[in-house]
Amino acid sequence: MFKKKKREVLTCDESLSHIAFIMDGNGRWATSRGLPRSSGHVAGAAAFRKIVECCNQMQLKHMTVYAFSTENWSRPKEEIDRIMKLLSDYLDEAERIIDKNDLRIIFLGDKSPFARELRSRMREIEQKSSSGKRILNIAMNYGSRSEIVHAVNEALSNGKRVITEEDIDDNLYTKLSPPPDLIIRSAGEMRLSNFLLWQAAYSEFYFTDTLWPDFDEKELKKAIESFYSRKRKYGGLG
Repeated sequence: MFKKKKREVLTCDESLSHIAFIMDGNGRWATSRGLPRSSGHVAGAAAFRKIVECCNQMQLKHMTVYAFSTENWSRPKEEIDRIMKLLSDYLDEAERIIDKNDLRIIFLGDKSPFARELRSRMREIEQKSSSGKRILNIAMNYGSRSEIVHAVNEALSNGKRVITEEDIDDNLYTKLSPPPDLIIRSAGEMRLSNFLLWQAAYSEFYFTDTLWPDFDEKELKKAIESFYSRKRKYGGLG
């Protein structure tokens, strides 16, 4: 269960070891305030840092965030350029929180389309954080369908002729983390958008109208309390 410790710090138990976030609503947050969309991205990066710190205080062992999907490349070039700047901002935030939160950061997805500087920074952050006790997965150029194809091809290249579920599990980008117990999506959308399709088979879902830049510790606690109010059946009869 969700426990309280002294100073009202809340901690997660073994039944909630992995939360995944679809961070949606940066653009709408900025537009509703008459600001450029880039301002929403800055606010979204700040929210990302705060939520990572909250999860660390709650002793969550695994966290995954959806930063950039394979589908994002289809947007107009001007918006892609803004997104690349956003990714750079998220890398800045990731570097700031490594030591303070004892994190191991892993970037999920195909990094090859990114600029050399971005790829280099991702490698450096992964190396710098490799001894961290808690895992933060950041999905960059990530799509779950392509991840599953990648896992199958990896198994075939290793000599497998008949692919099992375990073979796919062993070759997913998220292989160092268990499947997410809870997936949270902000900004009112109620779909996965090609995120962790294989891993989410028995995940619990929490959707909120709150835009990502406004998603704070209070909103996170609501999601976790909702999780603990449910009875997980894993496909069994209730």
